[in-house]
Amino acid sequence: NDPDLARAAVERVGGDRLTAGIDAKGGEVAVSGWIEGSGVAACDLAREMGKAGFKHIVYTDIARDGMQTGLDVQAYVQMAEAFGHPVIASGGVASVSDIERLAPVASSIEGVITGRAVYEGTLTVEEGVAACAAATKE
Repeated sequence: NDPDLARAAVERVGGDRLTAGIDAKGGEVAVSGWIEGSGVAACDLAREMGKAGFKHIVYTDIARDGMQTGLDVQAYVQMAEAFGHPVIASGGVASVSDIERLAPVASSIEGVITGRAVYEGTLTVEEGVAACAAATKE
C-alpha cells in the first residue's frame, strides 16, 4: 500500500534486515486483507522492491494459500527474476512433494512457508528441512 514507507524503512534499517511481502491473486497484488486488487502486477512490485534495496521477499499466491493445492513453481521463478533475488515461496504446500518440485528452480527460492500442511499433519518440519537440503545439493 505504501511504497514510500517501504523505501524509507530500507534507508533507515537496510534491505538485508527487512522482508517485503507481496500477496497476489492471478498475478495482481491484493491489498486490504486480500479483498481488493491493487491494479499492480506482482512482478512489477517485486521489481520496485528490488530497486528500493530489499534483499528478501515473501511471495504469497493467495488463491492457493491454505488450500494445499500445490505450488505454482513458475510464478516463483518469475517473481525471483523480477525481484533480482531468490524469493520465499508461500501458498499451496500440501506435502513434501511440493517442496521437492521446487528443486529444479532452487536458485530462485530462498525459503518455503508451509503453514497448513504442517498444522494438518501432511508434512513434518523435518521432511521439509530434508527436502530443502536435498534441493540445494543438486
